[in-house]
Amino acid sequence: MKAESPVSAQGSGAPEKRQKVLLVGVAFSQADSTGEGTLDELAALADTAGMMVLDRLMQRRESPDARYFIGKGKAQEIADLCERLEIDAVLFDHELSPAQARNLEKLTEAAILTRTEVILHIFAGRARTRQARLQVELAQLKYEMPRLRRMWTHLSRIEGGVRRGGVGAGRGPGETQLEVDRRASRKRVRELERSLEQIQRRKETETGPRKEQLTIALVGYTNVGKSSLMNALTGTGAFVEDRLFATLDATTRLLTTPQKQTALLTDTVGFIRNLPHDLVASFQATLEEVREANLLLHVADVTSEQLDAQMAAVRDVLTELACHETPTLTVLNKADRLPKATALSELCARYDNAVVVSAHTGSGLDQLLTAIDERMAAAQAQVRIRTAPGDGRLRAYLAEHGTVLGEAYSGTETTFDALVGPRVLGRLRQQFPDASITETRKAPVAK
Repeated sequence: MKAESPVSAQGSGAPEKRQKVLLVGVAFSQADSTGEGTLDELAALADTAGMMVLDRLMQRRESPDARYFIGKGKAQEIADLCERLEIDAVLFDHELSPAQARNLEKLTEAAILTRTEVILHIFAGRARTRQARLQVELAQLKYEMPRLRRMWTHLSRIEGGVRRGGVGAGRGPGETQLEVDRRASRKRVRELERSLEQIQRRKETETGPRKEQLTIALVGYTNVGKSSLMNALTGTGAFVEDRLFATLDATTRLLTTPQKQTALLTDTVGFIRNLPHDLVASFQATLEEVREANLLLHVADVTSEQLDAQMAAVRDVLTELACHETPTLTVLNKADRLPKATALSELCARYDNAVVVSAHTGSGLDQLLTAIDERMAAAQAQVRIRTAPGDGRLRAYLAEHGTVLGEAYSGTETTFDALVGPRVLGRLRQQFPDASITETRKAPVAK
């Protein structure tokens, strides 16, 4: 059997010929009970990438094997399965060193893949905008550059193995090309980073006025229903699909609460356990919406058997983005799939006063909007503004950029009570220097 190209399937649809894959996972602790659950997730990733899972293997070890990552006996078992089932690729739920992958390829004569490679492939297949495509390409290059030697060793084994001991035996056919590829990769990385910086600068210019409005970001594990929740809250039609990583590009819509407060609600790319660092780094521009948000809605699938682990994975990414201290409201979605006897109050208490909702049926959305209202009010300054009678420009500015709580008129002045964000407060003082502005409740420090 000859090893095929690492990932031949299309991330956005079923290919003509689906790769047959074997899943492999390792639990490095007796207390680790997530093994089969993580392989279920790996199977979902493989399916999303257009692969066909034929079998799976799980092993418990104290530490990785230096040669094969898994034990020698298990590696041979995998090789036998590959031959018997005509496996095209072995998909590991862990990162492998180039040497480990090379040794496994030689033993199994199948392509050796990791979850990171599959995730990157799925992202590449689902990227729609130029920014998303450039970000994915950058992540792929950064992941592949340290592994170029393995790729050329693989080529040498296939095309040049007969040269051992003959003319040119000291240099494999890919050795010179390896350096060429490294230089080309480094050059392309610089080009991509420059292009992404230009796109980001243009976006900042286009969206500058948005910074005066409160912003809310939907964050959470992939496929927990963030886009469905956005549609339910805003009445819009963001793309929804029951697949991992259906959303890659940030989508922003206007949210109006029952108390007539307005905010920009942004749906962002879903996170996943062990999300590749290069992918997080490359998607900095898209994830900027998360860092800039005044409030995060951490959406989770309340029916998931891996709920706690998935929520922990999201918190890890938020920490990597340096926004783990941003005010966060936990939203437990898909309540319509819970057993009827489930005690919702206990769930809410267990997850830090979370709100349990169903984006599908609308259950719990009123409570969620009320909670958002409260969080939004807490994120703003409450001000009293006294100005000359008939100052319609100030009234219009407050209506557009804040929430007017009340207004009163006398013969000599007009008084407004309003909620405004920190940035809006500064702009008010700049644009209306003759108005008397008093903070009756201070706002948090602007982000």
